[in-house]
Amino acid sequence: MPPRITALTDPEPGASSRRLAWLAADPGGVPLGSAFLRLFTREGQEHLAELEIAVHRSERRQGVGTRLLEAAVIAARSDGRRSVVAQAEEGSPGDRFLADRGFRRVLTLTYARLVLADADLTEISRLAELPHPGYLLTTWEGAVPPELAQSYADSHRAMDDMPMEDTDYGTVVWDVDRVLAAAEAVAGRGDLLHTVAALDTTDGSVVGFSELVVPGDGQGDGQHYGTAVLPEHRGHGLGRWMKAESIRRARRRHPGLTGLLTDTATGNAPMLGINDELGYAPTHRAVEYQLGL
Repeated sequence: MPPRITALTDPEPGASSRRLAWLAADPGGVPLGSAFLRLFTREGQEHLAELEIAVHRSERRQGVGTRLLEAAVIAARSDGRRSVVAQAEEGSPGDRFLADRGFRRVLTLTYARLVLADADLTEISRLAELPHPGYLLTTWEGAVPPELAQSYADSHRAMDDMPMEDTDYGTVVWDVDRVLAAAEAVAGRGDLLHTVAALDTTDGSVVGFSELVVPGDGQGDGQHYGTAVLPEHRGHGLGRWMKAESIRRARRRHPGLTGLLTDTATGNAPMLGINDELGYAPTHRAVEYQLGL
């Protein structure tokens, strides 16, 4: 018998999206798989939905994933979405599943990890201490300080031209409410947000930033959320400078951390070069797929 697909309710919509969910079960009610569809609600991304499907290993290739996908696509169309994106590790069953069901490969991401026990902290500290005339670094934990909030929100346009290849990702519109909501979301799940920012000394404005999220207990691996520099301030080594300082601070602040994780589009050669120089080693690649509706 085909699996029974049950729509679930996500009780906690976020500041920039809401989720739909489905559970696949056999006739006896035993769970077989699940699907989550994130519907973005912020200006610039109202056309987009993001899909995650998981099927128990022993239940694959029996139509469970296909039924979950059908439910999600119907919902995305009903909500007026133009595109659905989904990600899978390169060469995995999910990679093949998406490719066989009409999704188009639009972006490849390289995932990398810095093993802190093996990192050359002397060299990283040297890079963090190099002078950059016309700029200075500042740092904070959690939400951005009020005096930098508007400038920090404005600096997020540095991500508008990130290499996204053929992804219909839209243009994310950042304002103060959004950066504060993002920090609140990190804190709400018990994690710690650390930000290093580069300031233009002529006016004190934020011209670049590097964000790192650390588990609340300071153990395990931290995750880089983004490093970006405004186009008019590129070419001065600010990205490397900020990321080196982020590593140094994480090591000092959280001695129990074992590693730092990052992911970068394969077309973003400058950031891949920075990661390589700082000692990050690639772990795997993931593929972003897109389905046009």
